[in-house]
Amino acid sequence: MKILKVFEGSINERNIELAVEALRDGEIIIYPTDTIYALGCNALNNSAIVRLCKLKGINPDKTYLSIICDGISMAAEYAKFDNNQFKLLKNNTPGPFTFIFPSASTLPKAFKGRKTVGVRIPQNKIALELVKLLGSPIISTTIQYDDDDYATNPELIAETYDNSVSLLIDGGEGGLEPSTIVDCTSGEPEIVREGCGDLVL
Repeated sequence: MKILKVFEGSINERNIELAVEALRDGEIIIYPTDTIYALGCNALNNSAIVRLCKLKGINPDKTYLSIICDGISMAAEYAKFDNNQFKLLKNNTPGPFTFIFPSASTLPKAFKGRKTVGVRIPQNKIALELVKLLGSPIISTTIQYDDDDYATNPELIAETYDNSVSLLIDGGEGGLEPSTIVDCTSGEPEIVREGCGDLVL
């Protein structure tokens, strides 16, 4: 596995470019977010999504998939939300929230079994730079780990995924608390998982 060091305070553009090249080639990477390190791939590459779901052991037909966008404008291309939900996004992003919206037809067929998509606009410059340079969203699904050290220490994360993921962005020590999940698919927003952050309505 290739490990690229990129820190929020001084982002190494060359290493971001190398990670984006891997995403464009359909590879799976591990990258930091504002919560826990995540597995990701190009959200518009169906075969990469299928491989990522297999690696994580999830069924995309039964488990909602989340995408990281670099802002609300990109999110609007892949999810459907009204003016009130737009304000909700504006009040809480970038931040440690996953908002579940009806998905748009622009997403690949891996999303077609579900009519929803989780939208993340994290407060992490590395994740946002990846998406911005790629020009499309990336999948966000939390890494699997047996104990806290294997969630927060990039070297131990790399050890766990050495034979299954081609590249890891080392952005320093990761977090342990997941994002707060907010279901916006029916009427009032409903928190379905408490995590980081205080939701502003």
